[in-house]
Amino acid sequence: MPDEIADKIHRILSQYPTRQYPKGQIIVFADENPEHIFYIVKGKVIKYDISYRGDEVIVNIFKPPAFFPVSWAVNHSHNSYFYKTDTETELHVVPAEDIVKFLKDNPDVMYDLIQRIYRGMDGLLARMVQLMSGTAKSRLLNELAIEARRFGDKLPDGSYRLNISETDLAARAGMSRETINREIHKIKDAKLIRLEKNVLVITDLAAIEAAIGQHL
Repeated sequence: MPDEIADKIHRILSQYPTRQYPKGQIIVFADENPEHIFYIVKGKVIKYDISYRGDEVIVNIFKPPAFFPVSWAVNHSHNSYFYKTDTETELHVVPAEDIVKFLKDNPDVMYDLIQRIYRGMDGLLARMVQLMSGTAKSRLLNELAIEARRFGDKLPDGSYRLNISETDLAARAGMSRETINREIHKIKDAKLIRLEKNVLVITDLAAIEAAIGQHL
């Protein structure tokens, strides 16, 4: 997001009341239509569903400067998902009608939002392809690439450090933690990642992306 867009969003939406949430706090429940829209000042929020096995299936992750649930604000569509903090999080609480007016009055912000929605859709479609036809390894590679692009810390040598657990990767890839653990070690043996204590480092992101859908 361009700095001028981020600054405009923050300048307008930071005028609204602030709430602090600890990690793991559910902000919106599935089948609950919230009274407000939430603007993220700091932290991360997970959008997820519950599988028939009772597992969390992560649909999206929001980071600053983002606001949610936009679909409910714009379309008044029924909310089918949970929204939960992934870290300690600070939010501004904004009336839905104010968000809609803000978007209508600021086409540059609206255009940026559309761009981000389509980038997100591309990621979801790639994930769908992997779920339908990809191997466990390919599905994991896809999730690692998404995580690196969106949340990874780029290091001076061009590698990406990911602060993500095997449990979180399992929730995002729709696989068991045991499967994730097994596939991570295969990818490590292929020299695409390295493990440093509790941190996973992607040594070559381009190679990870090229390997998606390929046999390693």
